This record gives sequence, C-alpha cells and structure tokens, in this order.
Amino acid sequence: MPYLRNESLQNSMLPVDIVLHPSWWSRHEGITFDEDFFFHPAKRVEVERKMEQVLYDRWGQYGLGADRDRDLPQIGPVHLAAGYLTSEMLGCPIEYHEDSAPQVIPADIDSPDISRDAPFESPAFKRYEQLLDALKTKYGYLSGDIGWAGVLNTALDLRGQDFFLDAIDKPDEAAGFAADIAAVVERFTQHMRGATGSTSISVNRNVRHIPAPVHLHSECSNVMISTDMYEQFFLPIDDEWSRKYRPYGIHHCGDDPHRFAASYAKLPHLDFLDVGWGGDVAELRRHLPNTFLNIRLSPVGIVEQPTDEIRATVRRLVHESANPYLTGVCCINMDDQVSDDQVSAIFEEVELLRQEYAREEQA
Repeated sequence: MPYLRNESLQNSMLPVDIVLHPSWWSRHEGITFDEDFFFHPAKRVEVERKMEQVLYDRWGQYGLGADRDRDLPQIGPVHLAAGYLTSEMLGCPIEYHEDSAPQVIPADIDSPDISRDAPFESPAFKRYEQLLDALKTKYGYLSGDIGWAGVLNTALDLRGQDFFLDAIDKPDEAAGFAADIAAVVERFTQHMRGATGSTSISVNRNVRHIPAPVHLHSECSNVMISTDMYEQFFLPIDDEWSRKYRPYGIHHCGDDPHRFAASYAKLPHLDFLDVGWGGDVAELRRHLPNTFLNIRLSPVGIVEQPTDEIRATVRRLVHESANPYLTGVCCINMDDQVSDDQVSAIFEEVELLRQEYAREEQA
C-alpha cells in the first residue's frame, strides 16, 4: 500500500538515532564537558571526532560513526542534548560540569522586559563568534549547530514562575516579552543557519537524517501550561515560524504532547513533532495525519528493560504512528547505566520494521 509522505522532509523510511548522556561519555570514555569542550576550537573538533569513533566501534553496523575519519568544524555539541547559549546571551549564568550538560541558572529579572539587541553584544555571543571565526579560518567552512532554548523555556529561565503571574496579571506585557524573546531566538538561529545551514541537530539528533534542515522549536516547558495559555502566547509564534522556516517542527519532550494535539493541528505547517515518552502516538496521528512523529523512548526506563521489551515497545509505537515515512525513533540522554545490547535493540527492531514495511509496499 502507498503511504503518505511529507515532501518538505524528503526522508527515507523510519530514521532512527540516539543521544548518550554526558555521564555515559564521562564514565565510559573519559570525556569531560567543561567550557573548553564547548568553546575551544581544537577541542571542539577533536572530541566530536572521538565521539564518532566511539559510536562506530560500538554501533557502526547501524550506521553510527560515519564521520570518524573526518575533522569536522562542528560549532556545537551535536552528540549531546544541551540548550544553553541563548539563555546565557540574555543574562543567565551557566555552570559547566564534567559529567552533565551545561546548567542554566535562572536570571530572576525584575520585569518582563529585555533588549532585542543587547544579547548580540554580550560576552556569550562574542565568544560564540570567536569560535566560529577560528573554525572557519582553519577549515574554510562550518557545520553542525548549537542547541537553542525555546521561547517559553527562555521566559522561565529569565523570569521563573513570575512569568506565569505576568501572563495572568499583565498579559499584554507577557505577550510582548514572549515576542521579544522570539525575536532574539530567531535572529540567533538565522545567524547559525547562515553559517552552517543547520539549526536543530543539537535539539534532536534524528533530524540529521532528514535531507531538508528541520527548524525544531524546543517547547519542553509546555508540560507546565494549559493549552489555552499556549494558544494565547505561543501558538502565534509557532504559526509565524511555521510559515517562514519549513520544514518546521516542535520539540515536545514532555509526556503529554497529545494534550496539545488539537492546538498543534491549528498550525499552518507542522512537519515534525518530537513526541515525548508517554505521549499518545495514535491520538497525535489522528490530529496530525501529515506530521512526522519522532517517537522518543524513555532514557530512564530503557536501562531497566530487557531487550525483548525494548523491541516490543518500539514496534508498538511505530505501528501506532501508522506511517513508516512519517515516523522516526530515538532515545535521548541514555545515561551511563545503559548497555550496548539495549541500544542495539532499538536499531535492530527498527531495521526489522523497515524490512516488513518494504515487503508490504511491494506486495
């Protein structure tokens, strides 16, 4: 039977990828995630290549580690899930740790008011520019991207829970604050896109398997708000961006993306949706028949599951999505307790499913 495809994505059947937590890299490979990892040009290239080699040595049969023999000028940590720079540009302190992603410390600003220009004069942005200049001078081009926090994520980094009070007590100011953050984020991502052609591998690594570069907006904090609040303050931003930056996607890593299914369906274009663990995939598919559903397995649960249970979970969720060309599978931030066999089970089951769907298409 023919399956519907999203021509904006141009992807093959059932792309799959993983991201290992910094604790895994620290414990098993001795990689540390200090500031040099993120901003020293030589270390950027050296460690990304080492990570590719490690992935090849363990799971190369599934296509991982293809760039192990190349020095790539990756501007950001494309093997991690880490969003930090836009918040730092806006004034949030950042703490770096050997075995975890950078931690954003809330800025606790006094009012919902920011400059749209000051972030691009900040020390954080200047350091980012210096990294790009150094890499481009040596290699002649740039690749990869840096994880960027979404609009609500950043609003909470800046205002904390006071943003929710703003939304109730002074909604016009809250909406203006969100719009100002969106303007900063948009300017940053377009600067990055101009430099590398990419914005979102560091948001979810599975987008690297999609030929057209997905613009993936991180909406991790949607779990904290009502659908009414989303539609009032943030849907207008997604609406605008979905018209301007196709293929467009939303990263909803929380366990309730189905709660927003009807709201997300109001967007003019939603090409890609990151479906957090616990999300009702079948319900999302009913509302979003043309959207690529990127199924996220639980990085916490997987370490406790035997391989046959992992395989069964992958199979069930892929079948619930009901279209192998509009479905992907990933597991993000598996920690140092996950075994090689547990990771392999994800790739092996996806490959079996590809073969089954291919036979079905040919029948």
